Amino acid sequence: MSIKRRVTAALPVVLLVLTGALAAAPAHADPASAGSETPWRMRHWPQTQPWQRAQPAATIHPPGAPRPIDPQTYELPDTMTWDDYAPIPGTTWADPSVPGSERNFRGALVLVDFANQPFVVTQPANSSIYGNPFAVHDLARGDVPAFYRDFLNRPGPLNRGHTIHEYWMEDSGGRYGIELGSFGVYEMPHRSHEYGIENSWQKGLGCPAGDTCGRDLRTDARAAWIADVGEETAARYDFVFFLAAGQDESSSWQEFGEMKFAGKEQVTDAFGPPDEALANWNATRYVDWTSWQASANIWPNATSGSSVQAESSGMSVYAHEFSHILGVADNYNNPYSVPARRDYSGPWEMLSRGTFNGPGGPHSRWLIPGTAGSSMGAQHMLRNKMKLGMVDDAAVLRLSRAALASSGVVVARVTARAVRPGPGGLTGINVTLDGGDDSPACDTATDPYCDGGGYDDYTLEIVDRMGFDSFTPDSGVLLAKTKDADRAPYIWTVDANPQDIDKVDFVSPDGTPRKMTIGDYRQLSDALFHAGTDSGSRYEYADTANRLHFYALERHRDRAGVLSYTVAVRSLDGAGPQTRGVTLGPGAGAVAPSGWARCRLPVRNTGSAPTAAGDPGIAGSDVYRISASTGAGWTVWLPRAVTAVAAGRTAPVEVYVKRDGSTRRTTKVAVTVTSESDPSATSSNSCRVS
Repeated sequence: MSIKRRVTAALPVVLLVLTGALAAAPAHADPASAGSETPWRMRHWPQTQPWQRAQPAATIHPPGAPRPIDPQTYELPDTMTWDDYAPIPGTTWADPSVPGSERNFRGALVLVDFANQPFVVTQPANSSIYGNPFAVHDLARGDVPAFYRDFLNRPGPLNRGHTIHEYWMEDSGGRYGIELGSFGVYEMPHRSHEYGIENSWQKGLGCPAGDTCGRDLRTDARAAWIADVGEETAARYDFVFFLAAGQDESSSWQEFGEMKFAGKEQVTDAFGPPDEALANWNATRYVDWTSWQASANIWPNATSGSSVQAESSGMSVYAHEFSHILGVADNYNNPYSVPARRDYSGPWEMLSRGTFNGPGGPHSRWLIPGTAGSSMGAQHMLRNKMKLGMVDDAAVLRLSRAALASSGVVVARVTARAVRPGPGGLTGINVTLDGGDDSPACDTATDPYCDGGGYDDYTLEIVDRMGFDSFTPDSGVLLAKTKDADRAPYIWTVDANPQDIDKVDFVSPDGTPRKMTIGDYRQLSDALFHAGTDSGSRYEYADTANRLHFYALERHRDRAGVLSYTVAVRSLDGAGPQTRGVTLGPGAGAVAPSGWARCRLPVRNTGSAPTAAGDPGIAGSDVYRISASTGAGWTVWLPRAVTAVAAGRTAPVEVYVKRDGSTRRTTKVAVTVTSESDPSATSSNSCRVS
């Protein structure tokens, strides 16, 4: 089978949303248009896929009925578009003229191509077997380095104004910035598949006769760069991004493997090798096979001081690999492992599958240039921000299990991590498990939800869908167990909805829906905690083995649009030295035309605030559990089952009641509030409804 036959067998690709093909023109960049807003919906696959559809309509609540105070309305990454981006109020992190306040890293972007693989953006539009390039095409080879430098790190229309510099400035609160210089293009001495096919993922299979696979791209690329600029120039840079022409395997193995072909023997010649003696399929990383062409692409990776990417690698791939350069390890699983293992930190963390975030989700990452999935990765979670020195010590409330037993319950207000909290504000809470993780032993070989044990801390932070977190699935309270050492899983997200999310990952060529595996990172799309009842999530989490209880109490959004939550954490082994007390006053309510009545009863914390032993700002409140009941024929609903009140203060408790069929036009609702710290501190009263 000849190379020539491979080229002529390339399949035409049609865009679902375009009215016509993109015309090729020299050095051409297609202007943004309504038809080019969702290029990842290109008709590549025999069946319509979830990411080729729009987000389902939101649930409509009955008019007049009380609503949850903090409903969970998560969205899977697959249906997101650029309309989901929300700017962070009062910030201009993408401004290249503003360096990081602590350090501006200088990076060299070194571009390499191959005799058999030119840069895709130098080719006609939609001309590759992957349907690339889609927006920029027919560039001169000499213009490619500047194009990718600007695409990655200078605000412009194609990248929607988003850059690597912006990511690190936003993530670090302005501490770390990135500047890039570009070099090349250098032609590598061997063909692209000799670097892409290697012994680990491909198991030594699929190397064409006469070629030597498993070659080190980094070694050859650096040699070409040094031969051009010299060691003195190279030494001026803190790190190197090697950018290779073509696709990367991470973004193509599944989309151009099992999603496109019914089986490995059905892979077409267009996706096969240049050697007729080889099969059209080959081994790959997570499953048994993919198309040979997908297997021959490089897999992005990092070592000390440098990383390797390809043209389909979105901007967050660079942010992910740069995190490795800074010394933080990966924190993700094999989503197709046998036995299955739940994902570790999911879409909420850059060192996990949060790298895949961006419009279109994980199966849109094959686009060149990379403007969809992996273009807008998640921020780092609190554990990694602390490790990388990207958060003020004063902005992290540091507690310990033993200290909580002495101080009593701590109540605090935490600001969304995308926003600098301001003086006295908090970005998160870290609770040290002094004495170690006391969780009972579990077996990861038999229990996919087993976290493996050995954790050192809990972290709590707030995620809001703004800035780079715009493409996370939800806004709410993110709780996790963490380890001090980078021993994966070193972050384990506590899932507020641990049940199978039961969503379709993709549709096989024969029309069979393939559900997301238990190990799929999108299983954690609904993991955030939400305040109040009936949110679709949970408002509390008790780790009885580690003697800790966490609460999401109240959601706040200020006039600027900044999200924060009132949260609480307490020890199950100590209530602190304070006297706990509570009184509940009476209330009254009138039935509205909707049939619902609202009662508001005053609850007063009659307990004492801590003295010198504690800070009344965080340990001067108590958390109360609310219960309510009424007579037959009436329904009672509580928007909150727990609430916090500061010592000496009064706050309202709300109860809703509706007549279901009772002949009585009035009723009395019995309400009780009880201290979580001291169950003997309790008070009851009633609300009369007429």
